[in-house]
Amino acid sequence: MLSPQSLHKILGVTLLLLPCYAQGKPAHVPPVPGFRPERWTAQDYVPGFQSFAGNEMEDIALQLEDRISKLEGVLLLQGKITTSGGKIFSTNGKTADFQATVEKCKEVGGCIAAPRSPDENTAILYFVKQFNKYAYLGIKESLVPGKFQFLNGAEVSYANWYSSEPSGKGEEECVEMYTDGTWNDKKCNQNRLIVCQF
Repeated sequence: MLSPQSLHKILGVTLLLLPCYAQGKPAHVPPVPGFRPERWTAQDYVPGFQSFAGNEMEDIALQLEDRISKLEGVLLLQGKITTSGGKIFSTNGKTADFQATVEKCKEVGGCIAAPRSPDENTAILYFVKQFNKYAYLGIKESLVPGKFQFLNGAEVSYANWYSSEPSGKGEEECVEMYTDGTWNDKKCNQNRLIVCQF
């Protein structure tokens, strides 16, 4: 059965990529009336949708999982997403400063890309090379100058710093990825490629 995490990843990527395909301003999609995800059961009734129970619900879930898997395959083939370690990485090809990148990724149900392994770094690098633009990573300098951590406060156990970096010594709090996959500490007000993870 499709896990909530998998569905969350696909929905987030879809929301991030949707403006790429829209003409003009993307339309606002209202929530489905009566849908309560925190208390969802097969017996819940959603106005406008037929009620399903038991095996029918499992069949629908399997069909949905198959369609999502195919959609993920199409997006991989088109170079719209990359995957690593159970994570999906995606970009809309636009640039923003660090805070706007964090907000955009959160808005679509993900977070700013933060590699925790060489494979994840390579997955993000795919977009940096494709668009030939540096990208911010979800890593910031801690209160201790020269020491960096993930945005949730977790210690960075994998790093790919460029030679002689980090060098900002408290003046450059954000981290960007160069087009060779190495990292540099940087001020947070520059526009960099938006890359999110789900």
